Amino acid sequence: MGILIKQKPAIIKRADPLMLLFYFLSLVLLLFVFVVIANMIIGQVLTDFAGLVDAASSKPVLKSIFLSLYAGFLATMISLLLGVPTAYILARKNFTGKRFVESMLDVPVVIPHTVAGIALLTVFGANGLLGAPLQPYIQFRDAMPGIVVAMLFVSAPYLTNSAREGFKSVDPKLENAARSLGAPLWKAFVFVTLPLASRHLLIGSIMCWARAISEFGAVVMIAYYPMIGPTLIYDRYLSQGLSASRPIAVLLILVTLTIFIAVRILSAGWRVYDRD
Repeated sequence: MGILIKQKPAIIKRADPLMLLFYFLSLVLLLFVFVVIANMIIGQVLTDFAGLVDAASSKPVLKSIFLSLYAGFLATMISLLLGVPTAYILARKNFTGKRFVESMLDVPVVIPHTVAGIALLTVFGANGLLGAPLQPYIQFRDAMPGIVVAMLFVSAPYLTNSAREGFKSVDPKLENAARSLGAPLWKAFVFVTLPLASRHLLIGSIMCWARAISEFGAVVMIAYYPMIGPTLIYDRYLSQGLSASRPIAVLLILVTLTIFIAVRILSAGWRVYDRD
């Protein structure tokens, strides 16, 4: 006589209402970004592909885009040089006035861009605090150094904050272990802390560079010339209208999007390599 085993009914998982709401809001955000970018690119290709080709073959346009990327790269390198030590101190040390220092470093993120440009002019302009004594040696107004300092001012906090979180994620015991084995602080930092925080540094550098090349307000106040990509787009829009500025904007989107996708792929491969 067989034994009958009563099976429990399968539990049907129902989606939580809160998660459904989160999925819906995430979809709205994704569509908001996607529709704006896709409409910009596809609309240009379908309605005026010749204009896009002309922009891609124009020397002034290519020069302005290259200048944006190059100046943003210089600003990012300076941010690394100054921001990494600052981030390490903020992650490892407690001192009087630490909150004030952190707040000051974040100020460029919240102040209006034109205000940042005016503030930079009072320091780096021809009659500024530093611009006047440096005038015989280096010029900031309407020159490459002015573009770099404007980009640096608005973008450095992104790298510093990301690096600080990276250093906080590294257990100080690992540094102490290296030092107990005879390694000086610089060796422990270079060979232990820095590699473990490298992903945060990479992300911070990408965000810093992205913020730098997208800057317009601060740059245009201190250095309208030589024109970077956003300045040229603004200038063409004022002088020739949307039809003349849109192809340059689309080209800048395509160039930066290609670079970001490549960096994302490389960083993903780096993460897999680190896990292995």
